[in-house]
Order: sequence, then C-alpha cells, then structure tokens
Amino acid sequence: MYNDHKWPIVYSNHYNVRFYGIEKLHPFDSGKWGNIYHRLQKLIHLSEKNIYVPTEASEDELLSVHTRRYLNSLKWSWNVARIAEVPLLTCVPNILCQRCYLRPMRYQTKGSVMAAELALDRGWAINIGGGFHHCSKEKGQGFCPYADITLAIESILKSRPYVKKVMILDLDAHQGNGYERDFINNHMVYIMDMYNSSIFPIDEYAKKAISCKIELRNDTQDTEYLDKLENGLERSLNSFYPDLLVYNAGTDIIDGDPLGKLSVSPLGVVRRDEMVFMKAKERNIPIVMLSSGGYTKRSAAVVANSIANLHNLEIITRPHQYAG
Repeated sequence: MYNDHKWPIVYSNHYNVRFYGIEKLHPFDSGKWGNIYHRLQKLIHLSEKNIYVPTEASEDELLSVHTRRYLNSLKWSWNVARIAEVPLLTCVPNILCQRCYLRPMRYQTKGSVMAAELALDRGWAINIGGGFHHCSKEKGQGFCPYADITLAIESILKSRPYVKKVMILDLDAHQGNGYERDFINNHMVYIMDMYNSSIFPIDEYAKKAISCKIELRNDTQDTEYLDKLENGLERSLNSFYPDLLVYNAGTDIIDGDPLGKLSVSPLGVVRRDEMVFMKAKERNIPIVMLSSGGYTKRSAAVVANSIANLHNLEIITRPHQYAG
C-alpha cells in the first residue's frame, strides 16, 4: 500500500468546505487545508503524484467507534448546526449538510487513519487535516463531527498487534476532551494536553484522562510556552515510551487567534513543531501530525512554513526518487 517514492503526507481536495458562501459565516478558514497544500507545493514540491490521497471514511469504519445513535443524529441539520456552530445550517436541507460539510470531514477522518498507518511504516506522517479532538464516540462538538483521533488509534491497536502503547500530544489551544472521554482508564494511551484553561471546553470529567496536564493562561507567549512544553514532553517521554506518537498540532495558539487567546508567534509554532519532531526522532518513535485548529487566515501559511522547516532541517526527509 505504501512506498518510498511518496511523501508520507495525506491530503485530498475533498478536505475543503464549500457551502455556497455559508462557510464565510464561520470563524474557521474553510479552505485552510487546500491553502496549506498549495503553499507546500511551492515550498517542498508536493504534488498529487507524490502524496497519499485518502478515500472517504465509510459508515462501517465510523461505526467501529461511533454509536449508531450518534451517526443517525447527524441526519438532522439542527445537530450539524450545533456541532459546526453555524446556526443558519438549521434551515439547510440535511443532504447539503452531508455533501458540503460532513463529507469533507469524513475524508479528513480517513486521512488521519491513513496517516497513522503511514507513520508506523515510514517513521513519520502528516495529515493536512483532521485533529477533531472535541468529538467523542457519542457526541460531536466544537467544529468536530467525527472522532478521528479515537478511530485512528483504535484501528492501529487492532491492526498492528506490536503497537501496545500510544501517546497523544495535544498542543491545540483547546483541551482535547473528546478522545479524553474515550480513553479514560485506558492504560495503553497516555495523554499530554497543554491548553488554555480559560476557554472552551473546560471539561472537568475529561481531564481525569490526562496523564500530563499543562494549563496555560490567556496571552501566554513563546518563552513560557516552549519551556513548559519541553519540560512536560521530557517528563512524559521519560515515563511512557510509546510505539506511536499522535501529535495534534493546532495553530490556534498564535497571537491574534480569536478562539485560542494565546500569544505564541508564528516562529514559536515553527520552534514547537521542530522540538516535537526532534524528540520523537531522537527516540525513534513514529509520529503522526494532525493539523487541528487554527482560526486566522495566516494559519495555513504557519502550518506550511513549519512543515517546510522540518524538511529543510532534514528532520523529515524527501522520498526516494525512482531510478533514472
């Protein structure tokens, strides 16, 4: 399925949300994933020929983690509107909600599963999408309709018997309460979550699942952020050696993001990702990165620049070329 002649990077044009202009009512850049990809085309010469393109997650795949009741609830536009936080969707026929919003999210969900498998085969992988960390098996919220992190991990634990331990490193500005609820009391999964403690979701029950919890204040800047990250990551990796590291790399931590409310610079994000990938590489731990949140127009450029930096430093490497 996988070969050395492609980047272990996963993306599809189907990731992007196009909803007859309704998407402009949402704070999220609905074309963020395409913008990341197009910038990477220029920076590291990506093309559809040298990346992996996922299919849409099937109903059977989604049912491997979600309840039938939850998936049926997505057939009601009012529930999709609640999850997407776009009230106008309540008045939109569900067939359009499925086609224009949920279908792209299903592609991204399958992308996370594919990227996790790639990381185990290639040492690292990136899904230019996914990271729906507020969705649990039974409930979607916070722009997150499918539990792609839970699905990717449970799929790996079933299909790869040598994978016994997985670490989730969540550096999105928001607490990752969805998968936390799914993995409470699961000792095969270690969770390190560093987030702004004053913003959504403030889920006290889900916090019980966090092995290493680092709560930040509004307007936290680069030096404090990176120091706390390094200390927490060293502590976590010294106490739990995972067979796979799932890195939820939200860029809603950057200054000016209206929802994250932190003040990390774009360069700080580059340094953050560099640190995470280097520590995984030093310990020979396969790592899969999901792009997760980021609610400003410059978020896409920050993600692409950070991935390009990893390549320039040879932390991630260009695929082997065909002979001749």
